[in-house]
Amino acid sequence: MQEILSLPSKELREELGKAEEKYQQLREKRDELNRQAKVLREERDLLNEEKKKLVEEMQQTRKTRDDIVKEMKEHKNKRNQYQSQGKKLIEAKRQQRRQQDNNVFFTAKELKLEIRNLEYEQETVPMKPKQEERIIKAIKEKKREYDRLMKEVEKQKQVEVDLSDLDKAIDELFAKADEEHEMVVKYYQESQQYHEKYVKLVREISQLISEADEKHQECLKTRQRADELHQKAVQMLGKVIAIKKERRDRYQQAKDAIKEQNVKARQLLQDSEKAVEESIKKLKEQGKISLGV
Repeated sequence: MQEILSLPSKELREELGKAEEKYQQLREKRDELNRQAKVLREERDLLNEEKKKLVEEMQQTRKTRDDIVKEMKEHKNKRNQYQSQGKKLIEAKRQQRRQQDNNVFFTAKELKLEIRNLEYEQETVPMKPKQEERIIKAIKEKKREYDRLMKEVEKQKQVEVDLSDLDKAIDELFAKADEEHEMVVKYYQESQQYHEKYVKLVREISQLISEADEKHQECLKTRQRADELHQKAVQMLGKVIAIKKERRDRYQQAKDAIKEQNVKARQLLQDSEKAVEESIKKLKEQGKISLGV
């Protein structure tokens, strides 16, 4: 800086022009970066606001899903209870049929229960395609076997009254189990819908968080660049001020020098006039000059 301030007036004036131009450029770039940072900050805030709304929707969706799952479990427990009671009656009937050496009916009922359980599993348990194909194949095979056994059962003519009552009770229990299972399937499907919606919201929220973080980081970097340019602008402004001060000081020095010269010139003029007057006075006193026509 000292080297610049020692430049001749013309070069110093040129250096001032360059400094002012550079200062203006730095200010414009700084202001543009600040505008960009403001836009990025606003975009970030909009993303965060959208994320907040989705979080509220996600929480409500999760609560609804959990309530549905709770309801599904209640119906599932009832279904299992009816099934358990039905199994006990089947066991009681099997004990009676053993006395008659008639196990075909029992086997058919057990097989029907196995088919029900496989169908329940297929409808409510998430599984891979190959696993589901195996279950479907098993259900078809067991149904064919069940149909074959039931044809043999129809051929049996000796059925006691108490066994008929057990058949009715067993059928009623499994009918109730089927009703509860329909409710299980209904609530399971609803819960899956809300679960899929919940998962989708989680992904969207995660994406918004990522985008908001990117905007925030970009905003910080932009503001940092703006601050760096601001510091350079401040330094350049200091240079402009220093050059202007040097020029003012030089102007004032020149002005003071001229003033001092003017004062000296006036003093010399006054001194000269005074000397002339004194010389004339002396000549008058000596009678060497006279005034008149």
